[in-house]
Amino acid sequence: MHVMKSTPGSSSVRLLWLTAGLACAALGLAGIALPLLPTTPFMILAAFCFARSSERLHRRLLDHPRVGPAIRDWNRHGAIATKAKLLAASAMVLALLVSVLAGIAWWIVAAQAAVMAGAAAFVLTRPSPPA
Repeated sequence: MHVMKSTPGSSSVRLLWLTAGLACAALGLAGIALPLLPTTPFMILAAFCFARSSERLHRRLLDHPRVGPAIRDWNRHGAIATKAKLLAASAMVLALLVSVLAGIAWWIVAAQAAVMAGAAAFVLTRPSPPA
């Protein structure tokens, strides 16, 4: 039985990267309508995947007027815009508040708070892009 060995440039690896990029882009698009699902991290991941599979889709994301600047800031500086940081932190606080008001079990709210605190710490400690 012949087993095809995948190399970094092989079509099967590119297809895997393309599939992952499309999945991330779909999740990012869903995040536009669903306030608790983040858009930008999924679009950054999609750009990462497309850079390894489709120059056309990679360029399309980088040139997009809404998500392109955030992706470029992340790629160049590991930076998140101050407005995006504030929106992310506010969304996390709001989600936690909704959980408390909905009467979710305390241990679930505690777990949610711990995860959100870690995510917020990461987001808030990233540098802001240069002016």
